[in-house]
Amino acid sequence: MKNGLLLWADDEMDLLRPHVLFLENKGYEVMTVTNGQDALDLCRKHTFDLIMLDENMPGLSGLETLSRVKELTPSVPVVMVTKSEEENIMDQAIGGKIADFLIKPVNPNQILMTLKKNIHQRDILTEKTDSNYQQNFARLGMMINDARSYEEWAEVYRQLVSWELQLSEADSNMTEMLKMQKDEANNGFAKFIKKNYLDWISTSDNRPLMSPDIFKRKVFPLLDRGEKVFLLVLDNFRYDQWRLLNSELGLGFSVEEELYMSILPTATQYARNAIFSGLMPNKIAQMFPDLWVDEDEEEGKNLNEAPLVQTQLDRFRRKDTFSYHKINDSQGAEKLINQFKQLQHYNLNVVVFNFIDMLSHARTESRTVRELAKDEAAYRSITLSWFRHSPVRELLKLLADSDYTVLVTTDHGSIRVDKPVKVLGDRNVNTNLRYKLGKNLSYNAKEVYEIKEPSKAQLPSPNISTTYIFATGGDFFAYPNNYNHYVSYYKDTFQHGGISMEEMLIPLITLQPKKR
Repeated sequence: MKNGLLLWADDEMDLLRPHVLFLENKGYEVMTVTNGQDALDLCRKHTFDLIMLDENMPGLSGLETLSRVKELTPSVPVVMVTKSEEENIMDQAIGGKIADFLIKPVNPNQILMTLKKNIHQRDILTEKTDSNYQQNFARLGMMINDARSYEEWAEVYRQLVSWELQLSEADSNMTEMLKMQKDEANNGFAKFIKKNYLDWISTSDNRPLMSPDIFKRKVFPLLDRGEKVFLLVLDNFRYDQWRLLNSELGLGFSVEEELYMSILPTATQYARNAIFSGLMPNKIAQMFPDLWVDEDEEEGKNLNEAPLVQTQLDRFRRKDTFSYHKINDSQGAEKLINQFKQLQHYNLNVVVFNFIDMLSHARTESRTVRELAKDEAAYRSITLSWFRHSPVRELLKLLADSDYTVLVTTDHGSIRVDKPVKVLGDRNVNTNLRYKLGKNLSYNAKEVYEIKEPSKAQLPSPNISTTYIFATGGDFFAYPNNYNHYVSYYKDTFQHGGISMEEMLIPLITLQPKKR
């Protein structure tokens, strides 16, 4: 079996015969020529895996040949081989999009390393990544089985996301095995939440950082130190998406990363309102009934976020000046960026970006978007592509040159659902697929996390007999009526509102401008 077909163009080919024999013994087929024109003729007849060009050849020079080779076969990697170490020649070659640069005299191992890097890198990466994951499979399993605290579950999730990104990049066949391990972890995580959640809600002293704690424990201490704060809330932003964006932010900021826990339900109306008010949902409904919108009301559920921020500042007797902005489209983003100088007059600026949540909903409703984001890796890729061309990036460039401390976070994540769980309810039951509340719900209690006394979870209770139920893992709620159509429509969509690591363990990033 041949490792690849190579073309080597060099006017001193006779002197390089031992190198050619070395490569042939390693399983490569090598075609040789002594000038650029013959190299171009062969490029028209054959598809090479890699081309090596001498920089100094009679007739067409190596750089001229490089330019024409790239016109004929733009995707084939080209390695320049030269006696010259002049910087301008290197710059011209690199500008011509060479894959590598070797200085004569070359030795066989140098060439072999170049071939491995440019022809076999993906295969080597896949093999190495698969091997590393297999070696760590048992250790990950033990971490999942032994996790008893929030910190241990956060580390389990970090490890799983790290492997998910590595296996995805390596185009590995191990992704299905990792998915099974992730499902196992989510089952364990759901048991952990069921055991501890109500205790955490009853006290703020000995619990993980949760939605109502963000301002009190993260924003106010910065303001108290005299720092100005920019809080960016990316709706429905998952930890794996953050990990992909991290490399894009590293140039302008020093980055500090942590995970915090969203409250239940992991939905905007509850989790984001809890962030901005610093209160659990039932307290918002009791103390500020005009700012809380019940599930069965038609009014938008997140229209009162700026007033909720103000109530929190007032409750803590703070005099910080702040601005609030919700960005749903490019026009709103451009307006925000144009106002940046005015925003610098405020101690605190809060900006909500809704794109990722809109993408999640569009993927459910649009066949085209569903095809574009067909799996987790594609979903992450679209998020990255959006960020690279988004106003968020433009805003962060401005902030990197400012004296603001930037907090980037979200209200909740989402999970791709694949298993329907039947539930019955009257027509007043809410439409979310990951949590339901109502007075006449019918379900299998073993398949859900049920809260029969909403007050214990500090959730509003529209009726005396209201029950909340939450889906766990990759489950989603489906009605028996028109069941098959319902299931086929929603299977493999990204949903939120329930209990999973993806929804509840969410990023909180502190960015400090390096130029400060």
